Amino acid sequence: MVPHNLLWHAHTEEDGEVFEVNVDECLMRLRFGTFVCQAENLFGKEASDIVQAILDHGKLRPQEILSHLGAYEPKTITLYSQTIHKLVAMSYLKPATILSHVSPRDKRIRYETEEKAKIIGFPTAREIREAREVAEARLRREEEDAEMVGLKRKAKKASSHRPSKRKIVEEDEHVVEESVHFRVNFDKFNTHIRNSVGLETLSTATVHEFPVQLIVRAATERYNADAALVVQAALKVTEPTQKNVSEVRTDPMSVASVNLKLSEHDLSSGLVFPSKKVPSSACIKDYLGMLSSADNPTPAGRAGSFISYTSSKIQVEFEIIGRRLRRRVLESVARERHGVEGVRILRLLMDTGKMDEKQVSKIVMMAPKEVRPLLAALAADSLISTQEVPKSADRNPTRTFYLWHVDLNKAYSAILGSLYKTLYNIEMRRRAEMDVSEVKAVLEKRERSDVSQDESLLSRLERDILNEWELKQKRLTVLEMRVEETVFILKDLRVLGISDD
Repeated sequence: MVPHNLLWHAHTEEDGEVFEVNVDECLMRLRFGTFVCQAENLFGKEASDIVQAILDHGKLRPQEILSHLGAYEPKTITLYSQTIHKLVAMSYLKPATILSHVSPRDKRIRYETEEKAKIIGFPTAREIREAREVAEARLRREEEDAEMVGLKRKAKKASSHRPSKRKIVEEDEHVVEESVHFRVNFDKFNTHIRNSVGLETLSTATVHEFPVQLIVRAATERYNADAALVVQAALKVTEPTQKNVSEVRTDPMSVASVNLKLSEHDLSSGLVFPSKKVPSSACIKDYLGMLSSADNPTPAGRAGSFISYTSSKIQVEFEIIGRRLRRRVLESVARERHGVEGVRILRLLMDTGKMDEKQVSKIVMMAPKEVRPLLAALAADSLISTQEVPKSADRNPTRTFYLWHVDLNKAYSAILGSLYKTLYNIEMRRRAEMDVSEVKAVLEKRERSDVSQDESLLSRLERDILNEWELKQKRLTVLEMRVEETVFILKDLRVLGISDD
């Protein structure tokens, strides 16, 4: 389990060596199929084979990868070696270091203690927050320094004659270090789940065909498929510099670079112009103004934008989009459990802040006898919380104001816990379907060498049982993908919502 990074270990003076389960790494197993598919779409079948081999074994050296893939012919070795170099150079594979097997929580606590010890006197809330930020930056810097391996300069060959410029460029290229163990960089693959698939596989007709392109699909639902293409082009321009999902926004890019990506697309069908022939650049500028909410320069318009468009520079705003996606999940849960009235109260509290029961009843235009049980039900699901404001020092409940508000961190954590239970139930249902006596007998029969080569040896009843079982497995897989997508929004994109409230 340690090579797969499922366990962290640490040394303590009291207990010696202790272990801790890496929960995030365990849950990441649900996306392994997506990572393999992304590698094939981006770099071809060889990349998917390499990624799958590393995922199966946790971490591997380049020579071990070739051995597991059965690459012994010179042509095959060269092809896989070039693909490994490309994956490492573009950060899809990263070196496995000692720090990746040590619990970061222990080091974070130790660093915070060291920073707090430097504070003179009683520490304030600001000083504690700054100490925590310094400790986090120190831990992150250590991890980045430890991962500065994997590629090295190609050894120069001694030569008596003066080399040409072309040879100098070739000699300055980097090669993959054979002694370094590599593991899959989940953060890099998660950026594609956040964004979408490659632009070369995307067209106006296929925007809805990919279930994991969150930002592109959000732009499609808000505007149209052509607007989604503009967002996708902007993401594609800055794709090499996107390292993880904690980035607040992309690097600045020019409008000309977006025009270059969309030179072969006709975007005039999604807009209405007085003349029929409109240049593509004009359509792109109109879409950029629309996506940046240029016609609504208010806080509400800013909260509904996808990009920032100033001084002919464009940036995709990941933080704003992520906050909007999380809020949509929260509202959908409230609507499903408590109806439209629950969503109305939830939106009111998120927009205005703390309010008492009488104010909520007055503004949402509902009777107090209807608002009171609805507030209690929302609080029972941890979607809203209460703040006590006592009138006297004895905190007598009869002399205390109770203000209702939305604690976003608490609400998202409650929904996330419910989603994890759903994933567990899906897996238990999948196992229960396989343990049915009729299905189990058919599956065991299909594993026989003669039946696996010719499934016509199965009877009609056995084929019907097998087809029904496969249909149930597909439905459970689709449900699991939908739940995992919601988990991605609430958990992986949550790093952008620290200041939501």
